[in-house]
Amino acid sequence: MKTQAELKAIAQFVAEYATRLMGSGVHTSRVVRNTKRLGEALGVRVIVSAFQRVVNFSVFDDESGEVCSEVVDIPPLPISFELNAELSALSWEAYDRHLSLDEIVARYREIIARPRIDPIFTLIVVGLANASFCRLFGGDWFAMSIVFTATLLGFFLKQGMQSRGFNHYVVFIASSFVASMYASVALTFDTTSDIAIATSVLFLIPGVPLINGVIDIVEGHVLNGIARLTSALMLIVCIAIGLSATLMIVKSGLL
Repeated sequence: MKTQAELKAIAQFVAEYATRLMGSGVHTSRVVRNTKRLGEALGVRVIVSAFQRVVNFSVFDDESGEVCSEVVDIPPLPISFELNAELSALSWEAYDRHLSLDEIVARYREIIARPRIDPIFTLIVVGLANASFCRLFGGDWFAMSIVFTATLLGFFLKQGMQSRGFNHYVVFIASSFVASMYASVALTFDTTSDIAIATSVLFLIPGVPLINGVIDIVEGHVLNGIARLTSALMLIVCIAIGLSATLMIVKSGLL
């Protein structure tokens, strides 16, 4: 039997755990499963109602009849598949080993405190990946080098603007414009310039929101799915605006 104070502590932790997952790029049904699994490990029943910006929680103790509810904002966090996998594993560990709340919280703090991938390493890997897209779509090696450098500039700008709290739509427009504008130098060389410009902005495509939106709709979380797809569509429009600005400036070189 849980006291009201114990239920409150469980609800607050589950809320923090679930919003961390949602903010880091997990689809809704996985968040619901993980939080319910944590609730079972702690001897309570968890009801979750997740939306695009907030999550509602109710924690029930069926023995005492006590109920505790929380409404929590979802923080804007960088997408991290590594973090998501570790937090999902934590819910299974808590369930299988019947960990106490203090033990679960300690493991959770340890997981989120671990250093993440270095931003410079991420920058280089994203540049190589985008240059590979250029090659995949028929670009030559010189165009790939231009796309690689354009991606470094655009992604570095994106990282800097996001760290300073700029509106993410403005971030995507500016990053798309800078990357494609730099890639337009390919027009002055005998290379596949059209492919270089077109692929220079592919690193901005919001793949995770698109995939999660489809998964949410398929698994019955229709409102969340539509919200995520709408948000992804807006980001794609922002990418198109930045790219269109570049094409308007350099259109004579494309003719």
